[in-house]
Amino acid sequence: MRKSAILITACVIALVAIVTTWRAFAQSQTLTGKLVDLACYSLNKEETGNAHRRGSAMICAQACAREGFAVGLLTDAGKVYEVRGGLAANLNAKLAPHMSHTVTISGQVGEADGMPAITADELKMVGK
Repeated sequence: MRKSAILITACVIALVAIVTTWRAFAQSQTLTGKLVDLACYSLNKEETGNAHRRGSAMICAQACAREGFAVGLLTDAGKVYEVRGGLAANLNAKLAPHMSHTVTISGQVGEADGMPAITADELKMVGK
């Protein structure tokens, strides 16, 4: 009886490890898109550049990113992912200089607070 319990426990642990590893692997993706200020983009889908129409700030997106507002990655398919992790650390220090630029980000894709999200530490510039 004791050997059966140990065998069952070992099988359950192995199954959990396999499922966890598979899920983590399946969620790792590389996405390319334009970095946008999510606050302004949520109000007006045309606000994808650095300067916005409703304000006079020429670097509105960069200013908002530097204040810690959420930054999104807008793909060519029109899907928006909130950028999280090391890229968003320190008031978006790595993201702010690239606002409105096209970048490639590789990381874990999932959902955070009901929104698609990508968690990553590095990005690669594709174009301005």
